Amino acid sequence: MSNQPEHAEHEEHEHMEPREPNTIYVGKKPTMNYVLAVLTQINNGSDVVTLKARGRAISRAVDVAQVLTKRFATDVKVQSISINTEQVKSTMTGGMSNVSSIEIKLGK
Repeated sequence: MSNQPEHAEHEEHEHMEPREPNTIYVGKKPTMNYVLAVLTQINNGSDVVTLKARGRAISRAVDVAQVLTKRFATDVKVQSISINTEQVKSTMTGGMSNVSSIEIKLGK
């Protein structure tokens, strides 16, 4: 457990839109935390779970999808992948910068 507040990495997403059900926002936590979160959603009856990530977390989101589909839930498949570029205000310079984002839909 770190001394940082749990909600710190999710604050950036709250400005954009309200939380969607069955959506996991991938951030700085270890990959297996997100794998477990997706497994929990699927075991609770969700047909489709969406992984969303921006910037450096994109590689972690891809890792989560791969670990899940190859090792833990082989019946779960990647249904679609969508990539995008979002403009965000830089905290250091105050200007706008482009940040890549990915959305991976997983389902049975």
